[in-house]
Amino acid sequence: MKVLFVKLGAIGDIIHTLPALAAVRAAMLDAEISWVAEERSAEILRGNQMIDHLIEVNTRSIRSQKTVDDLLGEIKKQAGELRSHRYDIALDFQGLLKSAMIAKLSRAKRRFGFARKALREPASRVFLTDTVEIPERTHVIEKNLLLASSALGVEIDRSRISFPIHTDESHSREADEIAARANGKFAVLNPAGGWVTKLWHAEKYGQLADRLWEEKGLASIVATGPNENELAAVVMANSKSDRTISVQPSLKGFFELIKRAEVYVGGDTGPTHLAIAAGTPVVGIFGPTEWWRNGSPNADDICVERLDIDCRVDCHRRTCSKWICMDIDVETVFNAVEKRIETAQAGNLTLAEAVS
Repeated sequence: MKVLFVKLGAIGDIIHTLPALAAVRAAMLDAEISWVAEERSAEILRGNQMIDHLIEVNTRSIRSQKTVDDLLGEIKKQAGELRSHRYDIALDFQGLLKSAMIAKLSRAKRRFGFARKALREPASRVFLTDTVEIPERTHVIEKNLLLASSALGVEIDRSRISFPIHTDESHSREADEIAARANGKFAVLNPAGGWVTKLWHAEKYGQLADRLWEEKGLASIVATGPNENELAAVVMANSKSDRTISVQPSLKGFFELIKRAEVYVGGDTGPTHLAIAAGTPVVGIFGPTEWWRNGSPNADDICVERLDIDCRVDCHRRTCSKWICMDIDVETVFNAVEKRIETAQAGNLTLAEAVS
C-alpha cells in the first residue's frame, strides 16, 4: 500500500505527527510511505528511514503569485513530484484548506482527514473523501494516532509512543562541544516562541538561570535561533552568573544537546516539543495554548500556567491587549523545575535498582 502523510506546518506540528509515522511503519512494514512537508520545516524529517519519499513544498511561494496563470504554474511545478507516485490513501493531519488541497492534488484514491469539528479550517472537508471523528479534549498526538489507525485499519499501541528523528555524528559532535562549555550538568532554557503571546519574559529566564546555578549547581544553556538574538541578549543581560551560556545550535544539534540536559524550560514552541521527543525532563510555560492539547504525554513533565484568570480557556490569541497569562514569577517556575529534577532523579534511582 502506498500512503501519503500530509503535514506541512511548523516543527512542532511535524513532531506531533511522528508517533503516527512510527506506529504506521510498525503495523505496515511493507507500506510505501511518502510525506509532504514545508521546505522550512522538512529538516526534522530528512534522513528518516521510515519515510520512503520526502516531498518538500513551499506554500508561501504559491500564495505570493499575483496572477491566476502564475498561481496555476507554481502549483503545477510543485505538484510534479507529488503526482509522480500513485497513492492508495492520503492522510491530512493538518486540517487546512492548503493541506487538503495537496491531498486532492496527490490523486490518492481515498483522502482521510478529521471530522468537521476537529478541522482547523472546516471548508477543507470538501477535498476529503472520508473523515474520522475525534473526541473533545484529545491531545494532538493522540488525535493523529486516531486518524492513522482509523484510516488504515491498523491496531496502534498507544502506550508506546516514539518520535523517530534521524541525526548523525556531526550533530552529536556539535552537541558535545556545546555541552563541554557548561563544564558539568546543565539546563537548557529557550525564551523564544512563534507568537509573542507565548513568551515568558526574557529577563526572567536570566533570573531563573541564576537560581539554577546558585541552588541546584546547574549551568544554563540559552538556546535560540538565528532570528532570536535580541531575546538571547535580554536573557544574558539579566543573568549575573558566569554560568549562563548563549548558543544557536542547528536543529538536530539542539536535539542531541537536549538529550544531555538535566532539564528543559520553554514555552509552547518547536524546541519544547523536540525536548519532549528526546525524553528530557520538561517544564513548559503555557499561556494562550493548552497543555492538555500541545504539552507532554509524559505525566512527570510539568506545565506552569495561570489558572487564576478569567481569560485562560481556549484563547489562542496571537496578540492581546490584556496579556496576563504569561505574567508568572520566577519563584513559581523555579519550584516547578526543582520538582521536575527531583522526579527525574527518583526515576533514575528506581531504574538503577531494577537493573541491579
